[in-house]
Amino acid sequence: MTTERTPADRTWLVAIAAALWGTDGLLRLPLANALPPATVVFWEHLLVVLVLSPLVPRALRALRGCGPREWTAVLVIGGGSSALATALFTAAFRTGDAVTPLVLQKLQPVFVVLAAFFLLRERIRPGYALFAAPALLGAWLLAFKNPLEIELNALRAALLAIGAAVLWAAGTVLGRLVSNSLPARDVTVLRFTVGLPVSAVIVAVQGVSFVPGWANAPGLLLLAFIPGLLALSLYYAGLRTTPASRATLAELAFPATAAIIGVAFLNTTLTVTQWLGLLIVVAAVTTLGWHEKVRAKPMVLEPAVV
Repeated sequence: MTTERTPADRTWLVAIAAALWGTDGLLRLPLANALPPATVVFWEHLLVVLVLSPLVPRALRALRGCGPREWTAVLVIGGGSSALATALFTAAFRTGDAVTPLVLQKLQPVFVVLAAFFLLRERIRPGYALFAAPALLGAWLLAFKNPLEIELNALRAALLAIGAAVLWAAGTVLGRLVSNSLPARDVTVLRFTVGLPVSAVIVAVQGVSFVPGWANAPGLLLLAFIPGLLALSLYYAGLRTTPASRATLAELAFPATAAIIGVAFLNTTLTVTQWLGLLIVVAAVTTLGWHEKVRAKPMVLEPAVV
């Protein structure tokens, strides 16, 4: 008699990837001051695709063996979650205040849980709220110097930020979906390959320059390969055995890392409530990962086999 081995939980790997995303601000801020945001997004994709070009034919062959559901998922991940979401989020900051996008980005876990329930049939125990609620509360406290004084004063910025949050949530859920049919490496390659032409269209539509200038080359390289390629490779490797509803909480390691980097390198100061939020996020993500690894009854369950 043989028993099927349960795949090892990799929530921790998703959290490491999210922490690498937290370095994005340190690298992106100088580039955002020197280049149009669309140009930065385009070169992020182009540099990674150039490095991954030997793997593109294999990834495309693997995709050809998939069905329409996987094709649609890859197109949404690459064109929507990779290129378009980043452009929308950046445009939200440029259109309105800096608070609105951050507020609405915190809705992403809500969209993920709903999408995972309907698309992946993930089952969530009521006790999941014991981890989700503190994590979301901590992320809210971390995002704002005064969490009780939030003004949403730009409708266009709000809609752009909501659109970005929905697309990122879709990327989490659809990445989990295609991980059953495609290796993590192929999903990463396809994400950037599909995102490249979409990011080029965004540059063309906005009428900005494709040329970044040699002075910005080192920053673009670091941005493309640290919070870009390396983080996403770890992310999809972890997502392969991590339910999307649990992965989205691990992704809250991103604002925690971003806050630490902001204080250490970008001359950002945190209020008492922001430090409290940072501690809550770290505690919630760590405790959830520990619970799912050692407890017999995890909070987030895989779809029932019928």
